[in-house]
Amino acid sequence: MNDSAPAPNKARLGKHHDFVTTNFGVLSITVVFLALFLFFSLQTDAFLTSGNLVNVLRQVAPTVVVAMAMTFVITTGAIDLSVGSIVGLTAAALAIFAESMNPVVALLLTLLIGAGIGAINGAVTAYGKLQSFIVTLAALTAVRGVALLITDGYSTPITSSFLLPFGNGKLLGIYTPTWLALLTVLVGWYVFTQTRFGRYIVAVGSNAESLRRSGVDIRKIQMAALTMTGLFAAVAGILTATRLASGSSNSGTMFELEVITAVVLGGTSLMGGRGSVIGSAIGAVTLGVISNGLVLLQVDVYWVPIVQGIILVVAIFANSKLFSRIGGQQS
Repeated sequence: MNDSAPAPNKARLGKHHDFVTTNFGVLSITVVFLALFLFFSLQTDAFLTSGNLVNVLRQVAPTVVVAMAMTFVITTGAIDLSVGSIVGLTAAALAIFAESMNPVVALLLTLLIGAGIGAINGAVTAYGKLQSFIVTLAALTAVRGVALLITDGYSTPITSSFLLPFGNGKLLGIYTPTWLALLTVLVGWYVFTQTRFGRYIVAVGSNAESLRRSGVDIRKIQMAALTMTGLFAAVAGILTATRLASGSSNSGTMFELEVITAVVLGGTSLMGGRGSVIGSAIGAVTLGVISNGLVLLQVDVYWVPIVQGIILVVAIFANSKLFSRIGGQQS
């Protein structure tokens, strides 16, 4: 009897170890977020105010939205560098469309542009068998060029009473973009963890050949993931344009860096096969807290992208080193 008594304790320890191993990415970025939140709360009185926190959540909403789709893409082992340019093009397109047509039609056409660019990226990558890095890098340049071409580099104001609440409306004291970002996280988590499509996404990144031999067309999965990022980038473009009440071709500059950093911070592997929607969301909010906290501390605004770049390098290092060690311990 005494010899068998420790067995339940060992089982519980094993379960705790498995939980930590499985959710290490989410747990680690949560700790970082809480540490930064506490630091800025103590350093500046303006940080921990309802008005500031509500604004931070509104500002990071576009990043959260696109990070959800980017989690799917990176988990397959691909990447999408064109999302920032899509944000710029769709923000400008929405403003131009809204000047001459029904706002609902303008909204739908804007979403269609984003999804169309994503579908092209996906088709060339999956069916053309080209690296997503090269395809989306080319799209980054071309799409931004189209945005500049149709606007001549100028911003177009948005005055539609139907469209502006998408960026500036409030419900229960929280801005509409925040609610939309929260909905995106919930839906993204469900699809990623509870559906066959989510399992296929992980399988494409971890063992694509095995999935192909089981009869699944992995090209459709890859194309669907990249179409998602195009569509969600269009949503981000709409949120950005309606928040600023104008569409600018310069919107979304370096946005792809912020999104990818958020996803990697959240524990998604750049090599594919492992991802976390919740981790990506927390990573995006963490970047928003850093930017906001630095501004409130009156640090030169040019330090923000420098800090984000350093964070990305550290995150990639942790992603490749720490996770591999933990995976080795688990096996």
